[in-house]
Amino acid sequence: MTEDKRKAHLLKLFSSMSGKTKIVEPMKNIHGTLRDSDAIEREVALVMREIIEQGIFKTSLKPIQLAKLVTSFYAGKNDTEIARELGDEKLSKTVARARVRLKLFRDLDFRMPFDKEQMEVLIESGKTMKEVSEELGVSPSTLREYRHVIEEQEDPTIDPYIDRIRDVMEDRDLSEQMTRSATADSLGESIDITEAELIDVT
Repeated sequence: MTEDKRKAHLLKLFSSMSGKTKIVEPMKNIHGTLRDSDAIEREVALVMREIIEQGIFKTSLKPIQLAKLVTSFYAGKNDTEIARELGDEKLSKTVARARVRLKLFRDLDFRMPFDKEQMEVLIESGKTMKEVSEELGVSPSTLREYRHVIEEQEDPTIDPYIDRIRDVMEDRDLSEQMTRSATADSLGESIDITEAELIDVT
């Protein structure tokens, strides 16, 4: 029997033989000592409100929705999945633009189907976006999307706010690591207690 199966078996036996709460109590002590996901989102939302009030960028998304966008991005969700979490899959393009504005880039954002330097030369030549897109062989909307990514990457205006958001998210990661570690330690301690009590019983 593997270690995990052994522990699961012991836990099952323990819970069936006694009403003790030694396994539950350590976890209760952990809960509430570290910021939960809702608290993290509220903190990010406050930063988002500042960004919007300062007029740094405009979006139809509310501060709390932008905060959800950030936490979902860090959780590995794509734009469509984030839009679904916000309640409407049709918001995927709005999510994508806001995400790029917040410098939450994906590798796909930089996989341009044309040469970046060639695009910049054509734009600086005075050609219209339609003319540039035709020469590059892409649609004007596609050209605008990639140009938006480049512009936001180079624009430092929002950087101080982005740094604050990253600090919050790093604190969240640390909290999660501490919670996982503490929970694992508590479970391990409970298993040890369970084993000792099983020995007494048998």
